Amino acid sequence: MAAHSPLVMAEDDAAAKDKDVEKIAVVGSRAAPRSVGESPVPVDIIGSEEFAKQGNSDMLNMLSTLVPSFNVNTQPISDAATLIRPANLRGLGPDQTLVLVNGKRRHRASVISFLGGGLADGSQGPDISVIPSAAIKQVEVLRDGAAAQYGSDAIAGVMNFELKDDADGGMLEAKWGQHYEGDGAAEQVAGNIGLPLTQNGSANFSFEYKSSDPTDRSVQRGDAAALIAAGNTAIADPAQIWGSPEIKDDLKLFANLKLDLGNEKEAYGFGNYAKREVEGGFYYRNPTNRSGVYNGPEVNVGGTVYDTLLVGDMTPDDAAGCPIVRLDANGIPIASDLAAVTADPNCWTFAELFPGGFTPRFGGIVTDSSIVGGVKGKLVEEVFFDFSTSYGRNEAAFAINNTVNASMGADSPTSFKPGTYVQSEVGVNFDVYREFAVGLYEPLVLAGGVEWRQDTFEVKAGDPASYEIGVLADQGFGIGSNGFPGFKPEAAGVFSRSNLSFYSDVSAWLTEQLMLTGAVRYEDFTDFGNTTNWKVSGLYKVTDALSLRAAAGTGFRAPTVGQTKVLNVTTAFGVNGLEDQATLPPDNPISVLKGGKPLKPEESDNYSFGAVLDLGSTHVSLDMYRIDVSDRLSQTSPLTLSEDDIQTLLDMGIRDALSYSSILFFTNDFDTKTTGADLVVSQDVDIGTGQSKLSLLLNYNKTEVSADPLTTNIDDVKIKTLEENLPKTRGSVTFSHSEDNWRGLVRANYFGSWWEVDDDYDITTGMNEGSKVLVDVELGYQLTSQLEVSVGAQNLFDTYPGLNPFGDSVGAKYPTTSPYGFNGGYYYIRAVYTF
Repeated sequence: MAAHSPLVMAEDDAAAKDKDVEKIAVVGSRAAPRSVGESPVPVDIIGSEEFAKQGNSDMLNMLSTLVPSFNVNTQPISDAATLIRPANLRGLGPDQTLVLVNGKRRHRASVISFLGGGLADGSQGPDISVIPSAAIKQVEVLRDGAAAQYGSDAIAGVMNFELKDDADGGMLEAKWGQHYEGDGAAEQVAGNIGLPLTQNGSANFSFEYKSSDPTDRSVQRGDAAALIAAGNTAIADPAQIWGSPEIKDDLKLFANLKLDLGNEKEAYGFGNYAKREVEGGFYYRNPTNRSGVYNGPEVNVGGTVYDTLLVGDMTPDDAAGCPIVRLDANGIPIASDLAAVTADPNCWTFAELFPGGFTPRFGGIVTDSSIVGGVKGKLVEEVFFDFSTSYGRNEAAFAINNTVNASMGADSPTSFKPGTYVQSEVGVNFDVYREFAVGLYEPLVLAGGVEWRQDTFEVKAGDPASYEIGVLADQGFGIGSNGFPGFKPEAAGVFSRSNLSFYSDVSAWLTEQLMLTGAVRYEDFTDFGNTTNWKVSGLYKVTDALSLRAAAGTGFRAPTVGQTKVLNVTTAFGVNGLEDQATLPPDNPISVLKGGKPLKPEESDNYSFGAVLDLGSTHVSLDMYRIDVSDRLSQTSPLTLSEDDIQTLLDMGIRDALSYSSILFFTNDFDTKTTGADLVVSQDVDIGTGQSKLSLLLNYNKTEVSADPLTTNIDDVKIKTLEENLPKTRGSVTFSHSEDNWRGLVRANYFGSWWEVDDDYDITTGMNEGSKVLVDVELGYQLTSQLEVSVGAQNLFDTYPGLNPFGDSVGAKYPTTSPYGFNGGYYYIRAVYTF
């Protein structure tokens, strides 16, 4: 077996088809495989059949249903997070969970979630959604810190996706579904096939292709409604759409190959290719008061003060000047003033192009690929090895439409390619493993290895119009594609770092009742120095049915290259309402002025204690944990720029500083303490006929932030979001039954109360949402031995969060960071053909 993978598997392929198969695992140690109940740390094992019983086709949504401490929400108007949705485990950030495929580290996504719904702001984790469920044999979720075994990011835990490796057989699946509201329709086809690779290996291939229509859960904004009532008929209803984005041509391909080389050695290789296009909404640009596009200075005409439209002189050197366009009391341009501007070819106002304002459409194309290859087996007598190399690449090419570069005036296009992020990673690792008979109950297992990695983050400049400083830049008009300015050539570049690590662990059953493990890892980064982490864990069998287990260790997460080097401007709500916020590198002079410092790795201390009760048909586990993270890495709260700050930027030659209302940068400014407990109960139920099973999953998770307001750049809203935006309690109860050709499932999903900040960024007036229960059902019928048809509904009773009390100002009908979404019920039909 590979010495550097958290092996969690069925005892053999034949037994895996048996519902009563005992899953066995080695998690964080190299001892001989044991049942999950004898693992020294908690782990969830999710078989492929669990993914098949869901209407969701997105891997993130499926995992959130099956793992209570795993959270993901819809990302409407979320900047780059719309393209790659961030998710989190145990209330920690998306990049504080390590993701593996076949035991090998998965590369990060290129997207940095500048607007990630609060908790995920600024995170850069892997894109799990590119993994199709058709390719999955099972998923193992290690719910314990494991940085000492696997390196950076494993603070909250580890998720390992084991790929199918059958040498024969396969399946084809077709699925269709949509929301009760009649939108969000999704079509998907998927398949898997196993083929022999000579007589001594297997080649397993999977594909998935889908598309998904957008949803709309909006109300008309109050300002837009008032303008329509006043006579502006060019405004859409709704002016701003809150909903799931549109996903087009979502293609996913995976391959997994194995070949027996003889002499107790095996070659293996796996990889993927994925591509999708995503487009979602942005904030509405009001045609009377949007700064940098429409909002002009106040004027006094005949003793009456008027608001005005911003009017630009396209030929400023001729000294001819342009007319003033006054707005009446309702915000409608006075017709005679507007006609004077329209008639003058040298003058321009965006009321000519977008008289009703405009709402940009933001998205892009995400491309993901990876390849891993290696050899494992016996190195010399009693010594086993695993040598592998890997390469992964993720690219997000952004696009924004229905917007303008206001500084270009009449010459501005309305569609832009603002640039591209690329994340690429190369890894090489060599592991060894040996058992020693030293007189203990079972042989002592000693394993170790060395790993080298290089991470590269690349920023590619956008098309010139997306960042151009147009002729109107000095007349109050904003620079760059409005909503997401393009990356300028001076911001583009390729940034890399490498790290080298050495690690070792030891495990043994000292007696028939007691197992102990220990691990240590040293890691050296070219940009952050070195760190050493350790972990110890143990399991004690009180009786054949009852075991106690505990673990303690340290962990770390190194800031990504992107978080260190990226520069980005986006539109978001802050202390001044809707504003343009610039994320700058922490060493940028303005960041330094506001307290920016060189980044350093996060450090963590992890503790867990639990009990496992296994009575055959009844399995119960209760695990309590605490995760202390110091120097936690995140974006600052929005920091308002003063006039002096802006002048400093202008003096540096950064002419688009006039477009910035506030800045953010990455910082290690605060600490957190996360405490919680996981309860897992599984019970076979005898109802007199067929086979039935009842399961309960319950998670309690509480995060407390420790930050000194005198020395940090995070405010009370950021702290409360970290502490209360996710429910502290989540759980599910599932009952499944199969009989003859029928099977059925009912699942009740519980979400505790949570809090969301309002559009005024005011901690005193945020939304407090109470607990909710959502119900999922599915009914399947085996038409033939190879063909099954099933129908089902997720959120059967069409449950929504409470209405957004601030919907009139932002246009969102429901709170946008709801942990169970805001799209309501979803029904689906699926057909699966196996061969």
